[in-house]
Amino acid sequence: MGQKAVEVFRSCIPLFQTLSDPHRQDIILLLADHEALTVNEITEQSKLSRPAISHHLKLLRDSGLIAVEQKGTQRYYSLSLDTSVNLLKKLINTVENDCL
Repeated sequence: MGQKAVEVFRSCIPLFQTLSDPHRQDIILLLADHEALTVNEITEQSKLSRPAISHHLKLLRDSGLIAVEQKGTQRYYSLSLDTSVNLLKKLINTVENDCL
């Protein structure tokens, strides 16, 4: 396996770590069904507490999987998957070309 493949794999580690949590997966799927939601709206759809949801939203935001827009006193969360999807496509392409 070439150095390029190793670098692509390593660059995906933070994304995989973020996506490995089922609660964060649930939040992503919930946001996929809605244009944007507040933390309270997400909490209403979850068994988790508001602080736990806020923690997961921070991790998702830090990983670039969601975006936040401030409207008045509310913060609206929405999916922002372009960068992550492109990284995963790059990984798939690298595996197909360098590892198969």
